[in-house]
Amino acid sequence: MAVHPFQCRCGALRGEVDEPHRAMRAVCYCRDCRTYAHWVGEPHQIVDPLGGTDIVATHSRYVRLTAGAPQLACMSLSPKGLLRWYARCCNTPVANTPRDWKLPYVGLVHTSLARVHPLEASFPPVQMDINTKSALGPTLRRGGAGMMARFVAMVLRLSAARLTGSYRSTPFFDAKGAPVAPVHVPPKADIEAARQAAH
Repeated sequence: MAVHPFQCRCGALRGEVDEPHRAMRAVCYCRDCRTYAHWVGEPHQIVDPLGGTDIVATHSRYVRLTAGAPQLACMSLSPKGLLRWYARCCNTPVANTPRDWKLPYVGLVHTSLARVHPLEASFPPVQMDINTKSALGPTLRRGGAGMMARFVAMVLRLSAARLTGSYRSTPFFDAKGAPVAPVHVPPKADIEAARQAAH
């Protein structure tokens, strides 16, 4: 597919991903992703039995919102942590981004990507497993050095956006580089409760 649609569970927030063939796909088993899944609710719909989250990595310029932009909310597990974007209307995870908009990486979460069409309709199959030491059991360990090198090369290409200015095309930051929604950092007690539930 030339364009892959996405939407939240209730359909209030919708968008599209251009150039899906350029994306990479991985399952992340890190503790923070599991903690976030428990914080946002319904973790069984977000993480797999081994605690992994299916993520599609791409350039933020390929992502656009087509409806419900005011529903986009943002949280972070810590004052300097990754920005985690979700739909406030139904708590559907949407994407993860760095805090620095000049690194236009976006990790799109499968929960919104698979609402209209299956991921396999547009994106490659899972290419690698990352942070496998934090998994809740043995993983397939897909990828290896070759695929990791390809991922690093993609990140380096994204870094070049600082020179071209393409990082400015993003639905997650405004024209001055500030997040389009206030970044909510929950109280430590709430994060710790979610972390304990995740492990």
